[in-house]
Amino acid sequence: MRSAAGPIVTAVLGDATGRIVVGLLVAAAVAVPVLNLMVPAGSPLHVPPYVVALIGKYLTFALLALSVDLIWGFAGILSLGHGAFFALGGYAMGMHLMRQIGTRGVYGNAELPDFMVFLNWKELPWYWYGFDAFPFAALMVVLVPGVLALVFGWFAFRSRVTGVYLSIITQAMTFALMLAFFRNDMGFGGNNGLTDFKDILGFNLQAGGTRAVLFAASALAVAGAYALCRVIVASRLGRVLLAVRDAEGRVRFLGYRVEYYKLFVFVVSAMLAGIAGALYVPQVGIINPGEFAPANSIEIIIWVAVGGRGSLHGAILGAILVNFAKTYLTGAIPEIWLFALGGLFVAVTLFLPKGIVGTVPAFKFGGAGGGWRWRRLVPARGRSEERP
Repeated sequence: MRSAAGPIVTAVLGDATGRIVVGLLVAAAVAVPVLNLMVPAGSPLHVPPYVVALIGKYLTFALLALSVDLIWGFAGILSLGHGAFFALGGYAMGMHLMRQIGTRGVYGNAELPDFMVFLNWKELPWYWYGFDAFPFAALMVVLVPGVLALVFGWFAFRSRVTGVYLSIITQAMTFALMLAFFRNDMGFGGNNGLTDFKDILGFNLQAGGTRAVLFAASALAVAGAYALCRVIVASRLGRVLLAVRDAEGRVRFLGYRVEYYKLFVFVVSAMLAGIAGALYVPQVGIINPGEFAPANSIEIIIWVAVGGRGSLHGAILGAILVNFAKTYLTGAIPEIWLFALGGLFVAVTLFLPKGIVGTVPAFKFGGAGGGWRWRRLVPARGRSEERP
């Protein structure tokens, strides 16, 4: 009797790319905390705490980009509202961290967060119940984005809303949530959001060991999400999703219930985005309604486009590279970042339509005349053409 784990291992580690991606992420989860905690600060091999926190944040963005690539690259669903699922996962974790503060807040109220005391709230809202327990909060991290995606997707996909129209309504969804969470009477901290966290699972969030563990958890979460996505896209379900992406009408004609396939992958993607948000919040120390901003969701699309849509590892690479550039430019020349981001998107659209990982392998060296040549695959006939 063949083990069920066999096809899963083959799907994830069956090629060199899968082995490299998973291997690098697992190695980073082990090596970076060791170099941070066990190597003396004066050593050239020491990884400073701020670098651990910064790369940990990049990894949460990589997980978010991976969730978008799953639906956009393999199912043709261009969501401009995935920042909403990321923010909801972050708020679920933030609510748990707020409940852990207890009497250590500014007002010393063990039952109510500081912002509720300031706003003269008398009792904890019912939707905050249960968040003092980590298992409940962890469940809400995936359940809240998943349920929202299920309800939204059920109506959108059954109504056969596709293309730019779907993109617009996903953007409207995240904008509506942003406006709602900005309201003080919603009970989520208003425009200030949730912050001033103290600890997680009893460990001080400012301690080096806690930050190292959060980094390792982020790296392993990206590895696990990558493995899950690889299993999905390598399965029969994945082949149907690719067919839906390329010719949805033909797939419907063959008798497939396209809306169910799209709904499943949309919900999985939203849950992954929620996990990314939950890992992001304890590492940056704040979550506010700005995370719902439609511009954030558009930026995620740029990450995926830069790395390479439909490649999974390209989404990870794009998220890390673009956010590294953002960190550098906003520190060196703050006013230029938005122009650089817009220029990057235009450049990728015109010159790198397949992203970095889809374009770099297309270059090869050599040939009869020597020098670099560009290899282009012609999809319609399966031939390749070369030109200088």
